[in-house]
Amino acid sequence: MATFSSRVSRIMSGSGSSDKAGLWPYIFVTPTIAFMLVLTFMPVLFQVWMSFTDFSLSNLRMDPEKFMAFINPPKNVGLENYRGILAADQAVIKIAGFYFWRTLFFNLWWAVSSVFTTTVAGIVIAVLLNAEGLWFKKFYRVLFILPMTMPSIVVNTVWRNMFDRENGAINLALMSIGGVFGFSPETFQIDWLGSVSAPLAWLFPELSIAGQPILFPMPTTYFAMLISNFWRGWPWVVVVATAALQSIPKELYEAAAMDGASGVRKFFNITLPLLKPAVVPAAILSFSWTFNLLDISYFLTQGQPFYQTEILVSVLYRLVNEQRLYGVGAAFSMIIFVVSIILFIITNRMLKATEAADV
Repeated sequence: MATFSSRVSRIMSGSGSSDKAGLWPYIFVTPTIAFMLVLTFMPVLFQVWMSFTDFSLSNLRMDPEKFMAFINPPKNVGLENYRGILAADQAVIKIAGFYFWRTLFFNLWWAVSSVFTTTVAGIVIAVLLNAEGLWFKKFYRVLFILPMTMPSIVVNTVWRNMFDRENGAINLALMSIGGVFGFSPETFQIDWLGSVSAPLAWLFPELSIAGQPILFPMPTTYFAMLISNFWRGWPWVVVVATAALQSIPKELYEAAAMDGASGVRKFFNITLPLLKPAVVPAAILSFSWTFNLLDISYFLTQGQPFYQTEILVSVLYRLVNEQRLYGVGAAFSMIIFVVSIILFIITNRMLKATEAADV
């Protein structure tokens, strides 16, 4: 009599009945499909349905005697939630000073500027750490990864204290440096998290649509966000760029040196092109993280001053956890999803991140 294992081997190899062989793959994937259906697809479909209703705190109670039935069912409002969000209707989205297009443009500018600075710094630092003869390379690389391992709430609490106007480490350091050059201490009492003035207003000309500003001079709080995220973001690029640098053949640099190429030409003609297949996808991933990075906007700046540093996900958090407007929040999350898909398609087309690299 054939053993059980031999019968399974014949079925899996196709030597048994064709019907049984065709059934086994579906049996194996059924648990995974069921798991994804319950934990992924059903909540998404429920959220899509919720976005067309006025679902709120009063609609949460379910009827225990009926399946998926509410004691106080929400009303169908059609596209009213979407219209109210895009038009900043205060009757729908009850957040003072909210304007969707302004928040979207700030969100885009914040993500692009943050990823640009962290990517450039990460590449430069990775190249410096890869230099021949540098002592304690491994120690530096481990040390620089530490910001990535710290909890977000801890990082933002520390930075919030460092940006304090009176006793923050940032202002105290600036006062010490400025004192050497004869500046008064009051010069560096910067209100990083509360000032409404724009320190570099000439870099950010105001742009308005229908009388509403969508791009405005960046407040000091924006630069505090940029510094905080820069400290935590560039080590990720260093890790990716370092791994890519290790795969570049040294013969290329030796051949370039024999041709008389300078260090700058080696960097732009050899290092940078060969880093692109690794760094570009990492930058796109960093953009996705930063675009939806709640903790800095919510915990560090709290959207101040006057909600100028709110991003889309922080507005969504306020709608759900402060306003309890679950229907509007569901519609807002769907808008964020569509915006994220569009941004991914655009960045992928521009940077060709998913295309094969010619190395």
